[in-house]
Amino acid sequence: QVHLVESGGGLVQPGGSLRLSCASSETIFSFYVMNWYRQAPGTQRELVATIYRTGSANYQDSVKGRFTISRDDAKNTIYLQTNNLKPEDAAVYYCNARYKPFSVDYWGQGTQVTVSS
Repeated sequence: QVHLVESGGGLVQPGGSLRLSCASSETIFSFYVMNWYRQAPGTQRELVATIYRTGSANYQDSVKGRFTISRDDAKNTIYLQTNNLKPEDAAVYYCNARYKPFSVDYWGQGTQVTVSS
């Protein structure tokens, strides 16, 4: 059973930064892809950033240039560095992993990011 545990969320002022972490109980190199999603109240969960086993990454247009996804295979952890945060970035951020394309999704419990002055 895969366990993903997010941390690093909190309250930050607009323009501030947070580094979110997702620690995996399994070797992250075994995952085909790992993702960060977010969900604000009353909205659907949306994909924010993706990192593949190869290390290549993709981002939602609204976060390009502000967010950076990275991985540390030795720590079995991925990160999401969030800079220049905006009120519209406020949401619960979830870590996601898949072993293969279109295979079962594994999810963490989420970490809350609040952006407010």
